[in-house]
Amino acid sequence: MKPNSILHKLFLSALLSLLAISGAYAQKIYPVIQKPIIFDEERKQLSLEYLEKRHGLEQAEPTIKPTMIVLHWTEIPSAEKTFNVFNSSTLPGARRELTSASSLNVSSQYLIDRDGTIYQLLPDTILARHVIGLNYCAIGVENVGGEKWPLTEAQLEANEQLIRSLKSKYPIEYVIGHYEYNLFRGTPLWKETDSAYRTEKTDPGISFMRRIREKIKDLDIKGAPAHK
Repeated sequence: MKPNSILHKLFLSALLSLLAISGAYAQKIYPVIQKPIIFDEERKQLSLEYLEKRHGLEQAEPTIKPTMIVLHWTEIPSAEKTFNVFNSSTLPGARRELTSASSLNVSSQYLIDRDGTIYQLLPDTILARHVIGLNYCAIGVENVGGEKWPLTEAQLEANEQLIRSLKSKYPIEYVIGHYEYNLFRGTPLWKETDSAYRTEKTDPGISFMRRIREKIKDLDIKGAPAHK
């Protein structure tokens, strides 16, 4: 083999390595901004009541042990409006259909804006009311968007980044879309004291969940169980 041929191959190999490294560094990192919602004594007591009455768990503190991440969309067009909805400790008048279960306001631990900015609203291990039957073990991730405002590429990448980060901290076994929560009925994970309490959900969309699962398939995280 000619010397110049060897040099040429070495040059190409080095160039490809540099391109791979630069591509890795070029991947955007989405910031996590602390934007806490109100967690006062009223919200704490309502959270403890929810754990006891809805999940059958009597605890001294409203904490969770995360083994699941549930992805949502807000059906609200902005992060600020979503924050304002979640910020109160009690449900607003517009959500009266949920007060029969509890007056604890809905919320999530995270909110992802359309540009991929990640807001942390609550600590990972503090209860948020976002998914029937599973709040006690699930971290909620709300994405600004909905049927009228399809979720963005930036949100897809930010969700992947957040899932990978949470997986590195906690024994996360499942990542599901909100529309899949009913599939856990009858499993050991399901804890809802009222068997008739349920809502129909479509968020964050089947297509989005397929795409996020493709991105995190190396993590070996399970989805919802199949219908029996």
